Amino acid sequence: MIKALEVIQELNISGRRNVPEYAPTSFVKPRWSKHVFKGDNVDRHYYEMCALAELRNGLRSGDIWVAGSKQFQDFEDYLLADSSWQSMRSSHTVPVAVTTDFPTYIEQRSLELSEQLSLVSSLMAENKLVDVRIENEQLVITPLTNAVPPEIDALTRKVYGLLPRIKLTDLLVEVDSWTQFTKHFTHLHSGEQVSDKVVLLSALLADGINLGLTRMADAIQGISFERLAWVADWYIRDETYSKAMAEVVNFHTQVPFAAYWGDGTTSSSDGQRFKAGGHHSFHEEINAKYGKDRSVIFYTHISDQYVPFHVKVINATVRDATYVLDGLLYHESDLQIQEHYTDTSGYTEHVFAMCHLLGFRFAPRMRDLPDKKLYTFEPSPPDSVLAPLLGDKINLKLIQDSWDEILRLASSIRTGTVTASLMLRKLASYPRAESFSSSFAGVGKD
Repeated sequence: MIKALEVIQELNISGRRNVPEYAPTSFVKPRWSKHVFKGDNVDRHYYEMCALAELRNGLRSGDIWVAGSKQFQDFEDYLLADSSWQSMRSSHTVPVAVTTDFPTYIEQRSLELSEQLSLVSSLMAENKLVDVRIENEQLVITPLTNAVPPEIDALTRKVYGLLPRIKLTDLLVEVDSWTQFTKHFTHLHSGEQVSDKVVLLSALLADGINLGLTRMADAIQGISFERLAWVADWYIRDETYSKAMAEVVNFHTQVPFAAYWGDGTTSSSDGQRFKAGGHHSFHEEINAKYGKDRSVIFYTHISDQYVPFHVKVINATVRDATYVLDGLLYHESDLQIQEHYTDTSGYTEHVFAMCHLLGFRFAPRMRDLPDKKLYTFEPSPPDSVLAPLLGDKINLKLIQDSWDEILRLASSIRTGTVTASLMLRKLASYPRAESFSSSFAGVGKD
């Protein structure tokens, strides 16, 4: 790969059009072959495009790395140092939610899966599973009905009509009097709190309603744009937002009324797209699924008490699943999330695996569920009622061969050595079929 890039550089410098015979071609994948190879010759333009495409894939996966880079390191460098990992292993302090002994782990998982399959098969055969059945070897699930009575709409409007109308600014001041969330917006260098809360709250409001500092300054007498900009630059950052949000979430959780919605142990996450204007930022991308406009995604985690506890701005072209674990691991509130829900774009086998290893129950609401297959440790009997729903066997040898590295990766994420989203992106980009990525995905199948 590196030699191919050197050849391309030589061609660009010299202005030569023909690719020399000594140019390496082993990196050319079958999908590129018909374009790169023209009889006995090598197409100069497609050769360069192929090399750059493979370079991109290699950088994404970690197969190719850049010395000194934070984003494109060697895959190994992202993980816990080998000495630290071996010490953790020998002291039996591996921070995962499963047993670290592979034979014991597989025995437990195999027994649990066998018991659950037997139970479901028995209930399915006796037609005792509510709203679930198999017809013509296809899983059929009865659509959900609206469980909310029609008269609730009128009651909802009546209740909301009782709420007083107040200004957002007054609401922010009142909430701060309860929670003191503004104390977390500290100066970048000195760590001191903002002396003028009115300016801080005005800057926060401008950010929250996407008004912008210029128009906010025009709308408020006595506060200049320069003052708003100074506070925004020195006091408002991702980390101060996170701490302030955690303060509000913790207060909300203690409000008795919140318990009517849930106990704060389950959550869900989803992304919301917003068109982007003005100067292009790192997060702005064009996703053909949403049209030709540049946009960003606000990916939000919300608890069963209806309080958002983690928000992250992500690229519009990135799959939601990449950031599911970030919200569960890196929120700064006191919530103890045990179970998490997403839609189809929020799940991958890698997310299933990591949630399992770190102690989260992952329950995505998947589209086209009848088309999905369950993986098993042993082949299903052909006459089993569940046979149409079962797919391939789990490759235990593949998992066993990488078990130590699987635990090391999970431990690296749990200890904060590396972020979950970064490693999930790397795993999703791994090109090798029989690779660590496949081994890790196998854990998500069991």
